[in-house]
Amino acid sequence: MAGRLKASAASERLFDRELEDLPAPMRWREWMLRIEAVIFASEEPVGRETLARVVGKDCSIDLLIDDLKEDLGDRPYEIVAVAGGWQHRTRTRYAGTIRASAATTRSMMPSLSQFEAMVLMAVGYYQPITRSELSKIFGKDVSRDTIASLRGAGFIASGPRSPSPGAPYTYVTTRQFLAAFGLKTLRDLPDIEALEDAGLLSRQEMAADVPLGTTDDNPDDE
Repeated sequence: MAGRLKASAASERLFDRELEDLPAPMRWREWMLRIEAVIFASEEPVGRETLARVVGKDCSIDLLIDDLKEDLGDRPYEIVAVAGGWQHRTRTRYAGTIRASAATTRSMMPSLSQFEAMVLMAVGYYQPITRSELSKIFGKDVSRDTIASLRGAGFIASGPRSPSPGAPYTYVTTRQFLAAFGLKTLRDLPDIEALEDAGLLSRQEMAADVPLGTTDDNPDDE
């Protein structure tokens, strides 16, 4: 273990971030390529702190990203800001082409049932929210299995305890949720009224007053 730590430290010292031996234009270009390489290689959005490890200490990550986006202007993929970092994404207009090819893709979206997707959407808009409150929205029991499926996909996690009797767990969305849906923050969620206008969501249907199944929230229900 100690040997690996020493080797890692030595590697850190040998890695040339500043590139002072290169002319300024070549230095900037190399920093751009390093940024692109790290983002391309990562399966998750890459944060500012991670990118700062491979460029000069006074280098602007934002300006490098801007230049890199311009550089990729005619490519079928782009670099987008999601979940507090940056990630390579195929441009939307090529989605049909990729589907037609039937190629295996690096999708961040696990397969969800229609009901699981609706529950996830409700958590996104109404978080922090308990399982009982979700059940009331849908007019039927939101089972522990549904919650477990969304947790297993990495889309939701336990939030603060609810102030309601029994102090049940609430649920909130995760960074993985933001990344999968291409959102920088929860403020980028589509406006509920806009979804209703587009016919994609009906709060009246979701809140239909029909008998509920068992919806008790066990204080230790995660």
